[in-house]
Amino acid sequence: MTMPKLKLACHLVSVFLCFTCVWAQDTKYPPQGEQIPGPAVEGDSHCCWRADQDHPTAEAFREWLADITHWRRERLIRIGYDGSEYGRPELRWTQSSFIQPQMMIHDRYFYDPLAGRYTVDRYLDDLDKRYGGIDSVLIWHTYPNIGVDDRNQYDLLHDMPGGLAGLRQMIADFHRRGVRVLFPVMVWDQGTRDPGLPNWEATAQAMAEIGADGINGDTLDGIPRAFRLASDRTRHPLALEPEGGPPDEAVAWNNLTWGYWKYPFVPMISRYKWLETRHMVNVCDRWNRDKTDNLQYAFFNGVGYESWENIWGIWNPITPRDAEALRRVAKIERAFADLLVSSGWEPHTPTLRYGVFASKWPGATQTLWTIVNRNEFAVTGPQIQVSHQAGLHYYDVWHGTELAPTIEGGTAILRFDLEPKGFGALLATRTLGAKEKQLLVEMRELAKTPLQSFSHEWHFLPQRLVEMAATKPARVAPPGMVKIPEADFRFQVSGVEIEGGDDVGVDVQYPWENSPRRHHLHVMRIKPFYIDRYPVTNADFKRFMDATHYHPKDDHNFLRHWHSGSYPAGWEKKPVVWVSLEDARAYAAWAGKRLPHEWEWQYAAQGTDGRLYPWGNAWDASAVPAAETGRSMREPTDVDAYPKGASPFGVMDLTGNVWQWTDEYQDEHTRAAIVRGGGYYQPQGSGWYFPQAYKLNEHGKYLLMAPSIDRSAAIGFRCVVDAE
Repeated sequence: MTMPKLKLACHLVSVFLCFTCVWAQDTKYPPQGEQIPGPAVEGDSHCCWRADQDHPTAEAFREWLADITHWRRERLIRIGYDGSEYGRPELRWTQSSFIQPQMMIHDRYFYDPLAGRYTVDRYLDDLDKRYGGIDSVLIWHTYPNIGVDDRNQYDLLHDMPGGLAGLRQMIADFHRRGVRVLFPVMVWDQGTRDPGLPNWEATAQAMAEIGADGINGDTLDGIPRAFRLASDRTRHPLALEPEGGPPDEAVAWNNLTWGYWKYPFVPMISRYKWLETRHMVNVCDRWNRDKTDNLQYAFFNGVGYESWENIWGIWNPITPRDAEALRRVAKIERAFADLLVSSGWEPHTPTLRYGVFASKWPGATQTLWTIVNRNEFAVTGPQIQVSHQAGLHYYDVWHGTELAPTIEGGTAILRFDLEPKGFGALLATRTLGAKEKQLLVEMRELAKTPLQSFSHEWHFLPQRLVEMAATKPARVAPPGMVKIPEADFRFQVSGVEIEGGDDVGVDVQYPWENSPRRHHLHVMRIKPFYIDRYPVTNADFKRFMDATHYHPKDDHNFLRHWHSGSYPAGWEKKPVVWVSLEDARAYAAWAGKRLPHEWEWQYAAQGTDGRLYPWGNAWDASAVPAAETGRSMREPTDVDAYPKGASPFGVMDLTGNVWQWTDEYQDEHTRAAIVRGGGYYQPQGSGWYFPQAYKLNEHGKYLLMAPSIDRSAAIGFRCVVDAE
């Protein structure tokens, strides 16, 4: 090799070694996503452990703790960590925000549309009763409805009932109950109306206006620092909570995160809690039906839980057993929040029994241990051996009793019981304060009923169809209507929800079904009826308004496109929009009509041959209006502009112009309307916008809260009349 080539090779090797040094950090336990593996245990595959093998050995524990402690020390240096954000008094609440549900604004426990008021106390009383209450709430006002029209995330916030004043009072009601309030920010929302400001500025201003406490960054692996700076400029600082795991350096200004974790038999520890013990993680596993792993890992790590049940209008309830475990876990964590931020946290502190794992949380005068039994059987007798000093007392906090330790030299052996897949908590202290004494009294009373006595069975939430009264039967077709003959109809349709898979509870439950589900097939006899040839137009609705002077109680966004009591020039043949389901029902009642059942709408559009589109099985772009893909919507098309879109019965404008109201479904927590026909507005840039359903075997499920926010620039309606 020539000298120049040798020099070049040496240079390349040195560059490679340099980059290796930059990117490598020596550890036997490298983080796996948001977690760090626990200490090595022989047989930790949970299949081959033998009684003569420790779990782990004291030596293995010391080696593991030294390794991850070294990793943390070096990692904090590498990222130039500054923990000053955690010392800010206005953000310190995050360090005890253990239980935080994501709550849909459409939850019927949160808002009463008939009374026109927020029902915060009803919502919180239910959670207090079922699982002991919450510390903060993430109020979700956007997805899955966002994108049905061009309203952006800030528009939807302002469209919530009561406007800014109503939102401020609602948040004050949460604060009165000691609950902090967060809202989401969607940086992916770049396809709807441009707010005219960077997202961080628009978000900071909106949250300051209503007095919210923090934001959740939907789909974000770390909320950018720009949001921290923008909220500080408003003098209303916000806590920042990304959905995903942020880069380590972002932990400095992201005070909270969600925990998307794995759950092997040996508990893993939170990467971010280990880097900064004041950081709060809310473990999130929203579709999981058994919360045991989630709650055990949260308790072991001294962090919180995302008690999310209303998932985009799909109810995934916490079982009674999990709810009771959550109540007790949260009660202990709240009582010892100051210890659970201890910089001396010692995860996997040694225990005496296989499958029992403990974290040690030392404080100035007290030490707490949070303990989980990963076994499927009870473990009783001696559980842990701890350092002992004269004058120390030991309490089984989980059962609310003082323990009688066995003293051996400078150690104390503690005996207590752990239920199958259960929890334990120990406190070492010289004296008990009044709050701790009260906690022991409360835990002792709760412990009289073991967790295993509560049902762990999961149940879906049944739905019901909101009935529609029949109209006076007509002998001949009323003006503008088409007769649809009696027939046996094969009603086949699927919901286009983005999430939920084919799980029970997704989509809706028709009257002939025994549970909600996504895919539906039913052969039914449909009686004859008449249906509007065209959707109700602005001119049609103007006649209704002139005759009745109708004015809804909740009038925000009502006929938003009208001015001075009438529609814009040239809009007389366009479908009326900005009308709620209630507004449409009022028009129908005045006209002696009703809204169609979904299967009636589909039969009128499809006929009996199962076609995919009103005109046939092949897509024909000339049969529908062109899609609007810009950030601002153009106006709808005249209802008679696309005659090629006619159905076999001659019904027009069924798909591709505006969505159309049909049936409403309710369960205990959610109201939703089935909308048919798809809409011409199709915002771009994200797969999270309200999905389209042009095909006649698909429908949209539109969550309902209140007329103010339910009204849309992309939803209209047509009516039917029963036939003799």
